[in-house]
Amino acid sequence: MNDRILPGILLMLGFCVTAPILDVFAKLATDTTPVMQIASARFIVQAAIMLPVLVLLRHAIPRDPSLRWPLVRRALFLGISTYCFVAATNEMPIADALAIAFVEPFILLILGKFLFGDEVGMRRIIASVVGFGGSLLVIQPSLVTFGLVALYPLGTALCFALYMLETRSLSRKMHPIPMQFATSVLTALFCSLFVGVAWIGQWDAHAPVMPEGVTWLWLFGVGAASALAHIMMTYALRFAPSATLAPLHYLEIISAAILGLLVFQDFPNTLTWAGIAIIVSSGLYIIHRERLTEKGKVRLKVPAEL
Repeated sequence: MNDRILPGILLMLGFCVTAPILDVFAKLATDTTPVMQIASARFIVQAAIMLPVLVLLRHAIPRDPSLRWPLVRRALFLGISTYCFVAATNEMPIADALAIAFVEPFILLILGKFLFGDEVGMRRIIASVVGFGGSLLVIQPSLVTFGLVALYPLGTALCFALYMLETRSLSRKMHPIPMQFATSVLTALFCSLFVGVAWIGQWDAHAPVMPEGVTWLWLFGVGAASALAHIMMTYALRFAPSATLAPLHYLEIISAAILGLLVFQDFPNTLTWAGIAIIVSSGLYIIHRERLTEKGKVRLKVPAEL
């Protein structure tokens, strides 16, 4: 194994363990704190943690005016995605919500085809349809048990796919560290603005509350785990190609299921696991097809030996 790839794999595994921890902290905080206030805390703490990283690594935020609206859109998509997921886990097991949200690669594939003209073969389209069918196996019993909140992870998947498309565009012009810091600051501002409006308008369901006791720890934990997870993901992609790391991302569902069982005594039922298996299998097949497509492009670019 390439010496540079191993650190990337280890960092990706660290992400898969750390990301569900932030979901656990968020779910714990929902007992006493409105969802948007939790989202605000996540991005405020995340920005505060990433600021010294930005300074130590001597990264500057570009002042190119053409980056402003893409950064604003990226922050809005991330904020809505976060709200939907935290709201979902307030009512349903983390692993169930995460399994539904994992339709995001399928949505990203379709959006990439229509927005960027990406080449998407019929096999990958069929795999996307099958994967979405797997998500319905998770959604259907969740709808019966938890109501319409089971659809929130679909909002997470759609908004995160749009977030990734903005990331794809911005990554050609910005280093990931200043990009993530700028997004954290902007998303914190948007979430805090919503919380302020809810407070002024006395919207009981969203009005902020003063955290007490251990809730402060949960709110800090959401931001700290988020910052650590994103930093690990960023550096994992610098050590190893995304095609190598993408299959490992599905291990996040296993981590989420274990943490959900240990902390909340939640565990996916048989039908949910069947849906998860279909989603993961479809996702892995799409990754496999993309690898073959990229290899084919490389062969076409290399001239044949005479």
